Amino acid sequence: MHYDLTTLGNGLRIITEEMPSLRSVALGCWLDTGSRDENQNEAGVSHFLEHLLFKGSEKLSAREVSDTFDAIGAESNAFTSKEYTCFWARLLDQDLDTGLDVLSEIIQRPAFRPHEIDAERQVVIEEINMYEDDPNDVTFENFTRAVFADHALEEPVLGSRESIRAMTRDDIDGYWKRRYGAGSMVVAAAGSVDHDKFVELVSERFGDWSGDAVDHDLAPADVSPRVNVTRRDTEQAHIVLGGPGINRTDERRWALEVLNHVMGSGMSSRLFREVREERGLAYSIYGFKLAYADNGAWGVYVGTTPSQTDTALGIIRAELAKAVEEGITPEELERAKGSMRGGLALALEDGNSRMIRLGRDELAGMEHLSVDERLAKLDAVGLDEVRSVAADLYGAETRMIGAVGPFAEEDLTQYLAV
Repeated sequence: MHYDLTTLGNGLRIITEEMPSLRSVALGCWLDTGSRDENQNEAGVSHFLEHLLFKGSEKLSAREVSDTFDAIGAESNAFTSKEYTCFWARLLDQDLDTGLDVLSEIIQRPAFRPHEIDAERQVVIEEINMYEDDPNDVTFENFTRAVFADHALEEPVLGSRESIRAMTRDDIDGYWKRRYGAGSMVVAAAGSVDHDKFVELVSERFGDWSGDAVDHDLAPADVSPRVNVTRRDTEQAHIVLGGPGINRTDERRWALEVLNHVMGSGMSSRLFREVREERGLAYSIYGFKLAYADNGAWGVYVGTTPSQTDTALGIIRAELAKAVEEGITPEELERAKGSMRGGLALALEDGNSRMIRLGRDELAGMEHLSVDERLAKLDAVGLDEVRSVAADLYGAETRMIGAVGPFAEEDLTQYLAV
């Protein structure tokens, strides 16, 4: 993987990867801040800011921002996570300076007009309403609250209706001043881009911006068995069973990738085969993992008829125990590696995927690995390593459940047992 990295005098980092076969550029401005960095009176402000910055600056109105991107046929948006915020655009290489003009203006000089804050406040509340109407989203939020209880990672990225309604312009402006700055930002680009010229463009627009790097309150979560249920009379029960995992720098992550693939990724996985194909108990079942700077989690999602919950969770627990006791087979190991090789290569075929990996890894202080280097990490994973990480995670006594369905929390407590 060839990439170029330059750090400006004000601390802003610029990272690019040239892809000569493309005429487009994927551009991202990554801020080293997310929901885990919010104070109590700021719950949801990182995501709220994502909306508000597109309302423009004193120089640009919201209409002018959208019209400018539309006039050059660009795609633009932003996203917020627990640990970072990204404002991005995909555009023709000849329009790169225009895209940078807009993004630099709204990020450095947001207007925060009171009437626009109030209008967008209701938009965010409607977004919260939408998520709360989706049982899948609520299930995962319940699980996150269980595994990261009383930790900075516990709170939802969107905040709550109450926190968004109570948030003042001073709260928003104070957070922006505290967390947004040159030292906390990475500008990433992939595609038809020349690094030296791109550095000039970014320096012209962000070179005078100030601001130091930001800190994060990192600490291990104080985990304990927990069940979080939102009781609803649904036709299908939505359940996540899981537990604490590993952080994003843990070298066991490569073995966990393989284990998760064997257990719950794709139609050949153990859980899909046993729960859906053999028993017909669910339409959707899969495994997943979460990895942050200081903590992680693993989990299995299943959606099943409430009356079949006992059977479905019984099979899931049995398969997890089998992975701990017996590990995986050589055939499963090779099949998982083959599938992941193809998936990894395909995921990095386009400029946007490359930009996201560049920006996210640079912001997080992760090593930039080429496709071949990533494949080598996967190829080095052996059966003993997979079994070991299964014992460490699946075999741990501390488990959590997040669920939506016609249950009380005490109805699901029995399934926390290993």
